Amino acid sequence: MKFICNKQELSEAISNVSRAVSPKSTISALEGIKVKVSPGSLELTAYNLEIGIITSISADTQDSGEFVVSSRLFSEFTRRMSGDTITFDVDENLVINISCSATECSFSAMSAGEYPDLPKVDAEKTFSVKQSTLKSMITQTSYAASLNESKPILTGELFDIEDGSFNMVAIDGFRLAIRKELIECPDNYHFVVPKKAVLEVSTLIKDDSEDKVCNISTNNRHIIFEVNNVFVISRLLEGNFHNYKLSIPNGCKTEVIISKKEFSTCLERCSLLIDEKNKSAIRCEIADGSMKISCKTGIGKINDVIPADISGETVTIGFNNKLLLEALRACEGDKIRLCFNGAMKVIEILPLEGDSYIFLVMPIQLKN
Repeated sequence: MKFICNKQELSEAISNVSRAVSPKSTISALEGIKVKVSPGSLELTAYNLEIGIITSISADTQDSGEFVVSSRLFSEFTRRMSGDTITFDVDENLVINISCSATECSFSAMSAGEYPDLPKVDAEKTFSVKQSTLKSMITQTSYAASLNESKPILTGELFDIEDGSFNMVAIDGFRLAIRKELIECPDNYHFVVPKKAVLEVSTLIKDDSEDKVCNISTNNRHIIFEVNNVFVISRLLEGNFHNYKLSIPNGCKTEVIISKKEFSTCLERCSLLIDEKNKSAIRCEIADGSMKISCKTGIGKINDVIPADISGETVTIGFNNKLLLEALRACEGDKIRLCFNGAMKVIEILPLEGDSYIFLVMPIQLKN
């Protein structure tokens, strides 16, 4: 079995699928990449029993066959070859001989017989989203997904599609992130995708993808994302996701418009005083056209004042510095709106206009 590939195309394809290679598995074949050779093409597959990634590239070959190769050796030998095209020759004992320019090397492959089949997804629902939009939605919500495996459904992200509106939602019990976008999809349905899968999809989306789309297909158990001829297959999470709409406040007793950069920089200064041994809530007093921020731990103390446009009642509230800072980093725009409904109600973070994103953070009760 012999095939010739462009080095750059092959190296990029290996890099894309390697994200789904299992680092350690009872099935040794899953620690490698399955290579399927067909006339004119090469298909690469990686699968860790949770996420599978498949892609294909053109190849100069008339042969057919498949084998499993070490992800590390396949990647490193391909990347370090000196020429632009690489020739592979796989003998009957599954020894791979590689030649490129003046360089020749060889290593052993494995039979593809033990490699599990990826789930077959008969698409019941399909829709498309601009790649740049999808990447933004993932970036603005994934930070809020739960890390607690005792509630597996909350370790994923809800895809909630209704009447042409696509809401991506993540929640961990202390914070909630919602990102809204209009799409051309007349159907109403929802499902929960593991955070690992959406992060892999985000990684595959390049910065120059403004005019490209991601095609998404699902059934009741699995989902497929198609990004630039790379297919990411993942199981869906089962269970009832939190009814996030009930968590969104109906009103706002105190509204604050503030510079995102100034607020973030202030919280980053507070972070210097907080560690695992020295924990403390951030105290925030909102009144008279400013936000007064203070923090005191065993390391030291800080007092800061940030100018802000304030309307409504005065309020003093406490919050977890890390949770609020992560929400601010996910915000877009130079200025943001903060809405408060009292000292023990959720803090709502919104864009200056509209509600393309909504971030909620639970407050912390302050000690007198």
